[in-house]
Formats: sequence, C-alpha cells, structure tokens
Amino acid sequence: MTTTLDPLLRIEGVSRAFDGVPAVDKVTLEVAAGEYFTLLGASGSGKTTLLRIVAGLERADSGRVVIGGDDMTSVAPYARPVNMMFQSYALFPHMTVFDNVAFGLRQEGLPRAEIARRVGEMLGLVEMAALVRRKPHQLSGGQAQRVALARSLVKHPRLLLLDEPLAALDAKLRARTRLELKRIQKRVGIAFVMVTHDQEEAMIVSDRLAVMDAGRILQVGTPHQVYETPASRFVARFVGAANLFEGHVVGRDGGNLAVDCGAVGVIAVRGDDIAAGGSAVAVAVRPEKMALGPPSPTPAPGGGINRLPVKVLGVVYQGGVSTYDVEAAGGLRLSVEIANRARHGPPPFAAGDAAVASWPADAGVVLVE
Repeated sequence: MTTTLDPLLRIEGVSRAFDGVPAVDKVTLEVAAGEYFTLLGASGSGKTTLLRIVAGLERADSGRVVIGGDDMTSVAPYARPVNMMFQSYALFPHMTVFDNVAFGLRQEGLPRAEIARRVGEMLGLVEMAALVRRKPHQLSGGQAQRVALARSLVKHPRLLLLDEPLAALDAKLRARTRLELKRIQKRVGIAFVMVTHDQEEAMIVSDRLAVMDAGRILQVGTPHQVYETPASRFVARFVGAANLFEGHVVGRDGGNLAVDCGAVGVIAVRGDDIAAGGSAVAVAVRPEKMALGPPSPTPAPGGGINRLPVKVLGVVYQGGVSTYDVEAAGGLRLSVEIANRARHGPPPFAAGDAAVASWPADAGVVLVE
C-alpha cells in the first residue's frame, strides 16, 4: 500500500481503539508530495479518526506518523506542518472574510503588508477577492467553503487535511466545487488528504484513494484501478455498483476461467492467475459493461461472450442512461445500465419483458475475498 513517489506523509502501523473497539487498525499508508489522496469509507470506517491522528488532534495507541521525514507522532497539532479544514468550516462569525483568512498570519506576527499580500493572493485564487468585507452570515455555502479553504492554505502548510469538505453543499454546488478543489490543489501544489463517504466525489478529485472499512484499508490505488479491478467483494460493491456471481472454478479455456454459478449456469471470466479447480470465487461485473438483447437461444459460453436469460423487473430512466433491474435463474437480481442514444421512443425493454443479458469474459473481475 505504498506509492513509488517520494512520500511526504508516512503512516506506519497506526492503531486507535475506543472502549476496546478498534477505530483504526494497524494502518500503513504513504502519500506523496503534491498528491490529492482520499480516504473513502462509510460512517464508522475509521477515516476521520485516521485524519485526526495525522493532524495531532487524536492520539494513536501505536504506530508512527512521519511528515517530510520527521516523526510527528508526539508533536503538538500547532507544531505540525499541516492544516485542517473542517466540515463546518468554523469561520469566525464576527470577522470579515479578510480577517478570517488573515487570522493565522496575525497570530504569527507577520508584517501587515505581508499579511495583505498573502491574503489577497489566496482570496484571488479561490475567487473571493470581491467579497473581502462580508461576514460569514452574508455568504452562501459555496462562498463560505472557499473562504475556509483560503484560510487553510494561506499559511502554506505542507499538507492540507479535509474532513468531508463538501458535505454542507447542495448537489449542484458540490459537483461544481469538486472541480474547483482539484484545480486549486494542483495550482498550489500542496498535498491534500480528504475524507469522504461519497464514491463519486472520491473518483473525480483523487490522484489515488484508499477504501476503508472497520478501521482497515482494504485497497489503495488510482480511481481507475480501484473501480476496474476491485480487490474484494466489499470494494466492488462500495465503489460504484457491481453484479456479483458466486460460484466455483470448474475449468479453463485459454485465458478464461469457467465458473459454475449454480442455477445461473457456467460463466466465463478472464482469470489467468487463478488456477485451482474447485476454488470458491465471486465474479464482479459492472452494470455498464453488460448489454440487454431480445430473447434467443442461449449457447454455452463461447467466444468469450456470456449470455444469460433474464426477466426485466423494472427500469429507471436517468437521462443519459437507463438502469434495468433484471432477474436471472435462481432469483439472482442484476443491474444493467444502458446508454440512451436515441432521442425518441420508449426504452427498448419494459417491466415483464424477457431479455438476454450479455457481457464479454474480460468485463468480469475474479474476487477471492
């Protein structure tokens, strides 16, 4: 779980328990300088506790936190080369935008001209220079978020920690602000470590991400790596949607495995590194990698294409795509996502229709965990 780049942040075997229950469990992780790294997990997965340990706001029971080659495990929060942006933004309500951003610099005793220069530079970066005299209650949620970001960056930390920074924004503003965060991070060149439960958000902004559950890191990689080659059933389900076929390996045909999935039958999947016959596996197939066609005779897997008779239970129109809820033999429920390419006419399948779901063998991923 390391990067080949020079790490700015090293988390080495860090654990933290509350009342005997592990919140962070032997986590080892590296983050490179200038990297946008995301800790992704559901509520209670340990991601915020880990972030607070890096910030020095929470004590680790064991392990080390190393920043820039220096052991920070016992260093006070204010002495670490990091800053943290909280979900609530924590702006001072009686201060103007300018004074909020300048607060930390004034605490350091910097000259007035230097404070004005750095605050102006940072407010320009977040496009808030025109609102310097406003107070927090006069700002929209997105504007307050930008001010909080400027305040976090103005002291030039080596590492910025962000705890659910977009959670307070509405859906449209979140979508726009994600891209702004990424732009600003690349512009300032500071490493960001962000906590979120939002898979789409993590996929959009991250250079790399770590999926957490029950205090442990299950997989680290680029968004493409984690989505296309999930390491476990949990990751496949949590990052995006996945259809899971449970079965046993019964043979192989070249680079493809034959997996007996019970009532569903035998499906083919690319799996060069799984050789043992009888191995219990799951095959994960993303909904958008499947197709729906009219009923037809269903041959045994061949030519690397799987074909499975299904019944359409329902369809959800989502503009660019329609998602079909279908049922295969044995009551297996699957999701198939089809792009809506035609402007006119109803979806090609409706609830109650018989159809055939198909997908190539190399669209599936073999999971053994």
